[in-house]
Amino acid sequence: MIDRKKEKAEAIKLRNKGLSYNEIRKIVPVSKSSLSLWLKSIRLKSKHRKRLYTKQIEILARGPRSQKERREKEIKEIINKAEAEITLPLSPEVMRLMGAALYWAEGTKRGMCEVTNSDPHLILFMVKWFEKIFEITPLQLKARLNIYPQQSDIKIKKFWSELTGIPLSNFGKSFIKPLSKNYKKNTLYYGTIKIEVPKSVNIKHRIFGWISGTLKNVVPSVELVQAKWDFLKVRRPNAVNLH
Repeated sequence: MIDRKKEKAEAIKLRNKGLSYNEIRKIVPVSKSSLSLWLKSIRLKSKHRKRLYTKQIEILARGPRSQKERREKEIKEIINKAEAEITLPLSPEVMRLMGAALYWAEGTKRGMCEVTNSDPHLILFMVKWFEKIFEITPLQLKARLNIYPQQSDIKIKKFWSELTGIPLSNFGKSFIKPLSKNYKKNTLYYGTIKIEVPKSVNIKHRIFGWISGTLKNVVPSVELVQAKWDFLKVRRPNAVNLH
């Protein structure tokens, strides 16, 4: 049986020592309303009031940072849990469709197969994907960089060569972005790389065939809505001959 008198006496004793309501509740597990009723007539000493005031200010100052840290922890837990749901190595079917989806997002739609990106993880995945799915080794791939004037062309080429296994001799002339007031400094430390797969037009069509097959169930709905909103397509006006 809970002894309320004993709890009240303990709470009063702790309050007289300068503890806050939250600190007291860690020792005496009662509601704040009970503490307010029991302790409302107790006046804290000046030194205790000063300590609690300073602590409150610290809590308020730490508030946004604590929320940020708590959210970062939550996100990390979500990612770790989702990561555990993936089994490696990926099955051939999952590997094939994941690469096709990445190519759909980052690959060229015309000409031969080309993938352009600045993310080393995506680029290495695609290099390994071309090798696994199409037996195209890094030695057969070509590469070109897009970098800023303040970056070292040869050092960045060496970085991507070491990562992907594409020989330095297979790197073409880099595109150096012209100086501009609006360019972002130190954003893409490794620049942007374009991976080229020689003689790969048919491979590209095959990739888009996989994508088309994956989208079969959504194509009718898309086409139906597109037909309804066809008037949104803006036609180019006929050219006017001024001469």
